[in-house]
Amino acid sequence: MIRRVERELDDRVGLARFTRQALRRPFPDHWSFMLGEVALYSFVVLVLTGTFLTFFYRASDQPVRYEGPYAPLRGQMVSGAFDSVMRLSFEVRAGLVVRQIHHWAAVVFVLAIVAHLLRIFFTGAFRKPREINWLIGLSMLVTGMVAGFTGYSLPDDLLSGTGVRIAYSVVLSVPFVGTWIAFLLFGGESPTPIFLSRLLVFHIMIFPALLIGLIGLHLALVWRQKHTDFPGPGRNERVVVGSALWPNYAMKSAGLFFVVAATLALLGGLFQINPIWLYGPFRPFLASSPAQPDVYLGWLEGSLRLSPAWEPHVFGHTIPGPFFPAVLLPGMLFGILAAWPFLEARFTRDHVEHHLLDRPRDVAWRTGAGVAGLTFVIVLTLAGSNDVLATSLGISVEAVNAALRAGLFVAPIALGALAVALCRSAGASRPLAAPERVRIRRSPSGGFFFGDAPSAAVTNHDDQAQDRADRPEGEDA
Repeated sequence: MIRRVERELDDRVGLARFTRQALRRPFPDHWSFMLGEVALYSFVVLVLTGTFLTFFYRASDQPVRYEGPYAPLRGQMVSGAFDSVMRLSFEVRAGLVVRQIHHWAAVVFVLAIVAHLLRIFFTGAFRKPREINWLIGLSMLVTGMVAGFTGYSLPDDLLSGTGVRIAYSVVLSVPFVGTWIAFLLFGGESPTPIFLSRLLVFHIMIFPALLIGLIGLHLALVWRQKHTDFPGPGRNERVVVGSALWPNYAMKSAGLFFVVAATLALLGGLFQINPIWLYGPFRPFLASSPAQPDVYLGWLEGSLRLSPAWEPHVFGHTIPGPFFPAVLLPGMLFGILAAWPFLEARFTRDHVEHHLLDRPRDVAWRTGAGVAGLTFVIVLTLAGSNDVLATSLGISVEAVNAALRAGLFVAPIALGALAVALCRSAGASRPLAAPERVRIRRSPSGGFFFGDAPSAAVTNHDDQAQDRADRPEGEDA
């Protein structure tokens, strides 16, 4: 009966041929290709844990008296949102560990996307025909960061409330339209009674839907355009070599999912993150110190802390200080990243398709530019913790700021030049030689001996497969 249904279905939609081809599709074996899957599986954990948390969260700014088990806050007036998160953390079975897994998953999700984009940048995987997927990856990064910010702002504690107040000021600083955008997002002058409910809609509906759409589009393009791969035996611009989707790659990918889930569970169970009971409820007239956002937003915080108090007047309009470090600078950084594939193709006059990756040392100028940009962001991230650095080093915050402002310009140039020099000294790489293969034979008497086997880059074994891109044989690669 089942086989008959399969035959009838296959006669109408032709699934058998597609399934056979899909299961034999090759996926490269290099470990760096798994970084994207770490982000994907972190997102899966985010959705599962976030669904659980939604059952207990209440987006309300109405004051209530906290009467929970945490004694230092008992009897204080807090918002309904803060009270619901406190009860989730201390009274719901496994509530605290699920909440911390959710928070750690958000951090790992964004950092995995960053690592994945760095791999793509340094190996030139953004080149034609994959420019669109590069833009999709950048969109996922921005969406993930904003979604993370909306998530850790929901508890309405003093730390997140301070962050929301900064975000409100940044939105207001946008020339000409900032007031209208702030009213649309916040519902008036912050804090407003409807902001938490709007924040919840963004966090559990709009941003997850955007991420699901971007992830689906990204995977569809990867499937259509086929994987890139590093140079090596049997690999060229028309051939992809790697493990077949089923069963080898599928089992490896499933194992990675359980490793990611177990790691996030370990982090959530053993490493405290965002202890709102230590920060206390949000009070508009208070600010906690030291205070840092999650690491993926530390560079934005650092740009605000290092920025001078500069408010120029343009056409009779004053541009507020936060606009330059928190709007203009991020816009320039992401604008350069978005335009990079097209700028590189224009200046190098390279407009052909590429399916083989570059080794970073082979394109020294691109590696140097990437190292310089990454150093710039790292210095800004350190500046986001300038108060912690000052306390740890026993010096003033002003001294830390002065050192970081100097490092913001000196360190990227120095490390970028060093990266270029190291790449050039390494020289152009050569294709890897085919690995030596041996065959172990068993003699009729039961002994074993070695016999040389023919060396081959691609075999017909079940653990390997090859796929040819849909391009004419003589097309220039």
